[in-house]
Amino acid sequence: MGSMEEDAPEVSAALLEGIRAAALPVSGRASDLDPLIESIGDARFVLLGEATHGTHEFYQARATLTRRLIAEQGFHALVVEADWPAALRVDAFVRGNGQDATAAGALGNFQRFPRWMWRNREMEELVTWMRAHNATVPPEQRAGFYGMDLYSLHDSMREVVAWLDTVDPDAAQRARERYACFDHFGPEPHVYGQSTTSGQADSCEEQVWAQFVELQRRRTRGPEDADARFHAEQNARLVANAEAYYRAVYAGRHEGWNLRDTHMADTVDALAAHLSRSGPPARLVIWAHNSHLGDARATQMGDQGELNVGQLLRERHGAATYNVGFTTYTGVVIAAHEWDEPGLRRRIQPAMSGSYERLFHDVGMPAFLLRMAELGEAAGGLHERRLERAIGVVYAPRTERWSHYFHANLPAQFDAVLHYDETRALRPLDSDAGHGEEDAPDTYPFGL
Repeated sequence: MGSMEEDAPEVSAALLEGIRAAALPVSGRASDLDPLIESIGDARFVLLGEATHGTHEFYQARATLTRRLIAEQGFHALVVEADWPAALRVDAFVRGNGQDATAAGALGNFQRFPRWMWRNREMEELVTWMRAHNATVPPEQRAGFYGMDLYSLHDSMREVVAWLDTVDPDAAQRARERYACFDHFGPEPHVYGQSTTSGQADSCEEQVWAQFVELQRRRTRGPEDADARFHAEQNARLVANAEAYYRAVYAGRHEGWNLRDTHMADTVDALAAHLSRSGPPARLVIWAHNSHLGDARATQMGDQGELNVGQLLRERHGAATYNVGFTTYTGVVIAAHEWDEPGLRRRIQPAMSGSYERLFHDVGMPAFLLRMAELGEAAGGLHERRLERAIGVVYAPRTERWSHYFHANLPAQFDAVLHYDETRALRPLDSDAGHGEEDAPDTYPFGL
């Protein structure tokens, strides 16, 4: 792992005492989040991160806060780092529509790796609560559930064609002909990206954008169901952006990352506009990894040319955005050894010297909330860049420093942080995830 001296700013007794003075203990009660609700105030976009994709405490705290924002503050939707078509099945369930009788059933379209991110007990409980809550309010006040990611290239193409079949068979046939451009690449989008980037095949860029523009123009064509038309338009937007994304990932990591996060931010904005069309400005809760939601301009990622959802929403909406990060020092997480392998219960190594997580461990509190606007002068040292850990769906402890840490200015990255010193693993719904706790090393991190 090499020397850590270059990564380790000084930790003074005054800094530790300053953090202790600003830290608000968190014990698991909903009332622990009262100060955070107060700080969120009138924000329209509340971004709730996570330092891993498999930690119980992160999901539990986000669910508690989401329930309160919906029930007490009238938030209109939960938007998650997931595929749009799969999330719409959950949306139908929480609104009391669709054919699913249970939350576990409604989560059934989340079959792409990593299923445990959304098919877990924590999500099942939240989705069940959303359905029960929505049953007590008028339809126009019901909170929705949406995805903002762009991995569902083929599913989204099928959804566009299926909707057009119901309203305009001729338009559906045009969509089939355009999307047929992808047929000879098979079901794996990376084959398309590699083939077109290497010059072995022409891209489908012209076809997917033509289809998206045609769908956009349908807005003036008559009394089609506005929600269904919007969902189809979002699927067409996703197809266009996914086509570009799968080409961009072979042109360099930054291009693919930036396109993906721009798509997610654009989806949030399009959804907010749609939900605001006949009422007050919509308010949205957004769940994704810290690396997507913490302002990239305050991190090494931004230094290297990457932007993210948190940065874009802050730039577009300013104080209407409130951003919460999550950290942990050690514990157990659900993560795979390699991409597309089963999720296992993995032991997280104690955080490295020079990291925010190690600093928060040294504060000596099991769990606490820090609101950056409330930091006293003694805690000003938090602004000195330190290491921050990010574990995605793959955990690589053998190469931990280089695989999972980057430098950041945490108070500039987030408006608030919830730290849980020792954390537990998510509880997957599926039997092929969450087996045996172990800590054997991986080789390559991928997929935040």
